[in-house]
Amino acid sequence: MGRKSSIDRLDPEIKAYLLAMIATGSMTLNELIADLQERFPAAAASGDLPSRSAVGRYGQKLERRLAAIRASTEAAKLIQAHAGDDKDARSEALTAMVQTELFEAILELQEADAEGDDAADPGERVALLSKAAKNIATLTRSSINLKEFQAKVEEATRKKLLAEQEANLQEVAKAQGMDEAQVDFWRRKFLGIVA
Repeated sequence: MGRKSSIDRLDPEIKAYLLAMIATGSMTLNELIADLQERFPAAAASGDLPSRSAVGRYGQKLERRLAAIRASTEAAKLIQAHAGDDKDARSEALTAMVQTELFEAILELQEADAEGDDAADPGERVALLSKAAKNIATLTRSSINLKEFQAKVEEATRKKLLAEQEANLQEVAKAQGMDEAQVDFWRRKFLGIVA
């Protein structure tokens, strides 16, 4: 594979500080470079600090990742708060998020090839794509099984609701003295049951 970025090759202390500062977004790129040079003068003097463009590229990648994590976390919170998990909505959301991640990874691989980055060995690339295809097939099967499960839950829930409504209709009919024709009318028009 390609060589590590200058950010990934940094001393762990410098890298941790840099990532924290990028994540907070409290400084401009120029301020961040000046801060790094001031805070780590030995690394600056030896040329071990990353360039402005390397920090900018890494910051953009980190921001995209953080935005995706924030969106995924928010989606999971909303699903958990608003969806009973009878239909396994969290698994559906998780499957969708994993599919999105795989798609983004494939796009990044294509972008790296287009930019002429140190291209992966063709054998490695085929192995990676084969592994991704296998995982996508597993996800697809999982998604199909989940949809079948959701359909069964939906059908069972509908049958249960109709049975409850039928029981309520019988109780009201008895209390109101309705004849069978009236009950049949309400069953067909209100409940949508064709007997």
